[in-house]
Amino acid sequence: MTRTVPAPATADASRAPGRALTVLVVSQVLGGAGMAAGITVGALLAQDLFDSTSLSGLPVALFTLGAALGAAALGRVCQHRGRRVGLALGNGVAAAGSAGVVVGAAAHRPVLLLAALFVYGAGTATGLLARYAGAELAPPGRRGRATGTVLVAMTLGAVAGPNLVGPTGVLAHAWGIPRLAGPFLLATAAYTAAALVLLVWLRPLPAPPVPAAAGTGAEEPSGGGPHGPARGASGVVTGATVMVTAQLVMISVMTMTPVHLTGHGHGTQTAGLVIALHVGAMLLPSPLSGLLADRAGGGPVAAVSGGVLLCGGLLAALAPPASVALSACALVLLGIGWNLALIGGTALLTHAAPAETRATVQGLADVGMSVAGATGGMVSGLVVTGSGYPVLAAAAGALAVAVIPAVALRGSPR
Repeated sequence: MTRTVPAPATADASRAPGRALTVLVVSQVLGGAGMAAGITVGALLAQDLFDSTSLSGLPVALFTLGAALGAAALGRVCQHRGRRVGLALGNGVAAAGSAGVVVGAAAHRPVLLLAALFVYGAGTATGLLARYAGAELAPPGRRGRATGTVLVAMTLGAVAGPNLVGPTGVLAHAWGIPRLAGPFLLATAAYTAAALVLLVWLRPLPAPPVPAAAGTGAEEPSGGGPHGPARGASGVVTGATVMVTAQLVMISVMTMTPVHLTGHGHGTQTAGLVIALHVGAMLLPSPLSGLLADRAGGGPVAAVSGGVLLCGGLLAALAPPASVALSACALVLLGIGWNLALIGGTALLTHAAPAETRATVQGLADVGMSVAGATGGMVSGLVVTGSGYPVLAAAAGALAVAVIPAVALRGSPR
C-alpha cells in the first residue's frame, strides 16, 4: 500500500490565513494608536495655533474629508494591486500626514498644518478598510468574527494612544516642538511601523477555491451574489445603506452630546468620560457582533441594530440633563447599535459584491459613511440650535428604526 504524505506547501497554505490575520491585527493596533492623535489633540492644536476656538473644529472636518477621499482611492488600489499594497499605502500616507502636522506646528504654518491633517485622514480610512481584509482571510462561516477581531485590534491601539499624550508632549518640547504636536510624533512612528509590518509580513493569500459546477450546491458564486446579479446589487445597496444610516444617526447624537452636557453644568472631563464609554461600545462588542453575523446572517444583525439605535436615541432624548449615568447609557446603546450595523452591513456587502469589483465597492461604501458622518456633524448643530438636543436624539433614533430594519431584512439573502 502506498502512503500519501501531505505536501509541506499544503500545510503552509492552510496556516497562511491565520498568520495573515495576526499580521493584520498587529498593524491595526499600531494604526489605532496613530489614529488616536487626531481625536485626542487635533482640535486643541488648531485652537492653540490659530488662537481661536472658532476654527477648532477644522481638524475633525479635514481628516473626515481625507478619510472619505482615502477610502475611495485605497479601495481602487486594493482592487487592482491587492490588500497588502493598498493597506500599506494607506498607512504610509497617514504617516506622511502625521509628519506634516508636526512640521506645520513647529514652523507655525497653519496652511501646512491643515493640509497635513487632510492627508492624515487616510489612516482612518485604512483602519476601517482593513475589516474587509479580515473577512476575506476567514472561511465563510467565520467572516463576522474575523471582522470583529480586526476592529477590536484597532480599538486597543486607540485606547493606548491617548495615554501617551503626556510622554510624547515632553519629548516634543525637548525637541523644540509644541507639546500638542507630540501625539503626532507617535502617529508618524505608529503608521510607519504599520505600513512596514504589512509590506514585510502580509503575504498574498492563496487563490480562492474554484466555484463548483452548476447543480453541486455551491454557496458562493463568483459574482452577483447568491441569487444572480440583481440580488447581488440589492445586497450591496442594502449593506451600504445600513452602514451609512447608522453612521449618520450615531455621529449626529454623539457630536452634540458634549455640548448638551457642558451646557447643563457638567465639566469637560465628565463629557469626555461619556464619549470614551461610547467609543468603547462602538468597537469592543465586535467579536460578539461578528459571531451573531456568522450564526444568524448579516441581515438580522443589521435589523436588530435599528432597534438598539432607537433605544439609545430615545433614552438620550428623555434622560434628565442632570443625569450623567443615563446619558452615558444612551451613548453606550448608540455605540452598540452602530457596531451591529457596521458588522451586519459589512457582512451583507461582502457577501453580495462580485469579486472583480469587491474592494472598489467596499471603498465607495466607506466613502458614503464618511460623508454621512460629516453631514451628521454639521446638521446636528443646526437641529439643536433650532429645536433642542432631545428632538435631535429622538429623530435620529426614529430614522434608524424606520430605515435599517426594513432595508436589512428586504435585502438579506434567503
